[in-house]
Amino acid sequence: MDPFGLFCTGALLACGLYWFVCLLGPAEQKGKRAVDLSGGSISAEKVQDNYKQYWSFFRQPKEIETAEKVPDFVDTFYNLVTDIYEWGWGQSFHFSPSIRGKSHRDATRLHEEMAVDLIEVKPGDRVLDVGCGVGGPMRAIAAHSRANVVGITINDYQVNRARLHNKKAGLDSLCEVVCGNFLEMPFKDNTFDGAYSIEATCHAPKLEEVYAEVFRVMKPGSLYVSYEWVTTDKYRGDNPEHVEVIQGIERGDALPGLRNYKDIAEVAKKVGFEVVKEKDLAKPPALPWWTRLKMGRIAYWRNHILVTVLAAIGIAPKGTVDVHEMLFKTADYLTRGGDSGIFSPMHMILLRKPQVPPTQS
Repeated sequence: MDPFGLFCTGALLACGLYWFVCLLGPAEQKGKRAVDLSGGSISAEKVQDNYKQYWSFFRQPKEIETAEKVPDFVDTFYNLVTDIYEWGWGQSFHFSPSIRGKSHRDATRLHEEMAVDLIEVKPGDRVLDVGCGVGGPMRAIAAHSRANVVGITINDYQVNRARLHNKKAGLDSLCEVVCGNFLEMPFKDNTFDGAYSIEATCHAPKLEEVYAEVFRVMKPGSLYVSYEWVTTDKYRGDNPEHVEVIQGIERGDALPGLRNYKDIAEVAKKVGFEVVKEKDLAKPPALPWWTRLKMGRIAYWRNHILVTVLAAIGIAPKGTVDVHEMLFKTADYLTRGGDSGIFSPMHMILLRKPQVPPTQS
């Protein structure tokens, strides 16, 4: 091949590599790029060790050593996966039902807007996002409702990412992010006009502990909606395949143990809430929420090759390949859980904190 042909071939390959790594990488506009993958707050040289530590939390497939270790366990998990989630999925770390004629991004936004519509807040009200991640839902909800949203996440890296995104979106005046444990929130009693959690309280070792904290910080008469990860009425504990799927979801998503759908309302009532409405948003006529996972298999292999190359040449930290592979295996368990109907990530429960009884004269 003559020099000009070699030059053209080299230029074409370079352009292709740039498109594959830098342009194809972001999950959405202003998202994370493949070349920027990190271990969150974990230094690059310790990512692989922390991945091994994450797996050491499991004494048995379904069990974590002690409930006291769960917050650190969840924090480690989100240091490992936040960049990969944001790069490969987007800024909203949750599922939503597919909607005919709508993109996944639009379906996600509508799912988030429904949450704030359910709690009936007004512009200027103060709303709590329980487990806000990097703030995808927070920004959609603030833009839709014009409420002031305060998000809490246990992961310091996510706090910084959320604040960066809030500023880029021009919503930092409506969105505030706090680093803290939602089992011990740094807010005064009777502070918020409403609250929501979107697929976040599944990380709590005991649901009543987080529900009690949400109850404490809400104003009397205000509403709280939560989308819960649950096993459904189709789940059978004596079915080995069902058990394998649920344990696979728990291991790959930092869950101390999935709850049955029947337990949610009972726990809510136990801490003082009134149950206004309860519905599994994954049930028909809703379209499958796991469609996006099935459609992402080709993208996974493309991304896995890319992550492997970036780790090999020292751009991505060692251990990133292991984390990415873990998330792919978890996606398969999630898909199987959705296909079989034994698992739902969107069991919706709408709760009200009762009005304070009038003072007796």
